[in-house]
Amino acid sequence: MSIPQSGGGPIEHPSQLAGYMEAGCKPRDQWRIGTEHEKFGFCEDTLRPLPYDGPRSIRAVLEGLRDRFGWAPVEEDGRIIGLEKDGANVSLEPGGALELSGATVETIHQTCDEVNEHLREVRSVADEIGARFIGLGAAPIWTHDEMPLMPKGRYKLMDAYMGKVGTMGRDMMRRTCTVQVNLDFGSEADMVKKLRVALALQPVAAALFANSPFWEGRPNGHVSWRSRIWRDLDADRTGIPRFVFEDGMGFERWADYALDTPMYFVYRDGEYVDALGQSFRDFMRGELPALPGEKPQLSDWADHLTTLFPEARIKKFMEMRGADGGPWRRLCALPALWVGLLYDDATLEAAWRLAQDWRLTAPDDQERRDAWRVAASESGLRAEVEGRVMHDLARDVVAIARDGLRARGKAGAGGLVPDETHFLNALHETIESGLTPADELLALYEGEWAGDLTRIYAERAY
Repeated sequence: MSIPQSGGGPIEHPSQLAGYMEAGCKPRDQWRIGTEHEKFGFCEDTLRPLPYDGPRSIRAVLEGLRDRFGWAPVEEDGRIIGLEKDGANVSLEPGGALELSGATVETIHQTCDEVNEHLREVRSVADEIGARFIGLGAAPIWTHDEMPLMPKGRYKLMDAYMGKVGTMGRDMMRRTCTVQVNLDFGSEADMVKKLRVALALQPVAAALFANSPFWEGRPNGHVSWRSRIWRDLDADRTGIPRFVFEDGMGFERWADYALDTPMYFVYRDGEYVDALGQSFRDFMRGELPALPGEKPQLSDWADHLTTLFPEARIKKFMEMRGADGGPWRRLCALPALWVGLLYDDATLEAAWRLAQDWRLTAPDDQERRDAWRVAASESGLRAEVEGRVMHDLARDVVAIARDGLRARGKAGAGGLVPDETHFLNALHETIESGLTPADELLALYEGEWAGDLTRIYAERAY
């Protein structure tokens, strides 16, 4: 989850709302990559989730990273809730999962080095207190009541609201993890094309990275239970927005979408002010019930944009949000997939044509887009809609991404590695075998593990 935004001054004209996002446009040579991933912490001996407080806790991990590796603490009400260093931050998800929001870097080599260094630091601290971390899309055994809500004001407000607008919002907060990549755009037209491709093909990412086949100790009938949870969370702010594929899509249209989405909070003087269900339009008029007579700052708009949760979203950059958390190789494969698809003009066009061929790009294709989203969460690469199979689409998508990474020609390892294509190897293996990470876990559960799901912790922890 995002940390509070700051700066920007007062909003004096509605054009500033779209202008905030448009200010993110960058020339190609300034396009960067930012990778985020979440992971569950647990006690190595009891396999219980880490609490916030105590000698073996999330707080102890944060303090260890602070003291041993030079991270600066982020506090709320005197409690450490995150860390910052060199453009990156470590934060807490509502149920205690630890998130790295990486610095923006030029290549996937660099983002993967950052991921590996972070996991090394976390493992070093966790080993000393008898804790481990694991990358999965959903907690495989723990129940809702076993997952403590972290001491952040934002989460307390969200938790109350989630119970009113859907059936699975609280499950999302406490018991799911994701990996995502944040990418740049060069212009409004570039943003629109990239966002359309991202939303049209997001079910492919859900299938390739599906890694949550268990829930409360047993198979749940899906390969991505995380994706299933997101389908019944809050219809106002989730899913694949149809308007993105309509004429007139641009920064102003996204601003309208955000204005139509009910608020969660306003951040003032270190506190989260309850604005649940209230309107940012009223805030613009100085009529917000939570802060009568006060008008918003640009930082309030930035905060509000973080409370929209579609499968891909726009801020000053674009976030790809459709993948389950997973093993370390896939933490690098996710940015490789989307950079390969979106950062080269020829492959962006090829991805767009592929999405058109699969009839996923017209406004009237919304039902088909939604059908693929559902099928991907249930069946992964075996998903089928209207006689067409996800495995075929995924094979073509990964091939296009490979071409895009080859065309970028970003070398690593001091020039010994000519490009970034090897970061797709995990996905090539999935395409070759037809088995998602979830399929592999289910095979272990039904075979070698003999139904003992506790073995997932030792065998799949970082």
